Amino acid sequence: MNDCEPQPLKIGPLVDALLASYESEPRTHHLDSEFLPNRDEVIEIIHELRDLLFPGFFSRQRLTGENVRYYVGEVLNSVAIKLGRQIFRSLRYRRADEPAQPNDHEAIEAKAATIVSLFLDRLPALRAVLATDVQAAYDGDPAAKSLDEIIFAYPGLVAVTTYRLAHELLALGVPLMPRIMTEWAHSVTGIDIHPGATIGQGFFIDHGTGVVIGETTEIGDDVLLYQGVVLGGTSLEKKKRHPTLGNKVL
Repeated sequence: MNDCEPQPLKIGPLVDALLASYESEPRTHHLDSEFLPNRDEVIEIIHELRDLLFPGFFSRQRLTGENVRYYVGEVLNSVAIKLGRQIFRSLRYRRADEPAQPNDHEAIEAKAATIVSLFLDRLPALRAVLATDVQAAYDGDPAAKSLDEIIFAYPGLVAVTTYRLAHELLALGVPLMPRIMTEWAHSVTGIDIHPGATIGQGFFIDHGTGVVIGETTEIGDDVLLYQGVVLGGTSLEKKKRHPTLGNKVL
């Protein structure tokens, strides 16, 4: 027999071995537990929210003053449905080693709907803050040719926008989902911002690769960070363990 000839896969024994590993190592499975958020749909939500925050940049169609109202309504409806579903799943979530909680479906669904409403009501205020972030990027980078270039192309704005959305959800009591959002941004930008951090307006991260902003970091208004800055923890205790920055450049 040729050494390179593929051997038939023995499915049954492999299934048995994997099932045995699930039983022996419960830390890395989520069986017999509450629903997890759907990561793919959470990412879809991020994209739709960015479309609402920066209309005309990422939409699937050309937006005008005549059709923008219809388009915004359509996207809002879509994102509200997806948000409600994923916030519900996040509220239902519990770790595999945690005791089961009362499953009051209607109460959790009502709480999720309230959070969706409160969160979406914050979008106009978030747009105002993000406008200061875009302007800070333009003012802080001599290579920037326009505000459009920053919105289209700057990874720092992707990371900061996702952080600001996730931070609002965390403040409204949504578990797990905010971290999924910022870790997605981390994976595509190289910028790691914990959703629990507090960051003022006019915030710009130039280049960004390797930037880390920890959970209890506090950053004031008009701060500029360059690549490689780590605002990391100083202990493993559950307390204020990350730095506080005023107006400065790092």
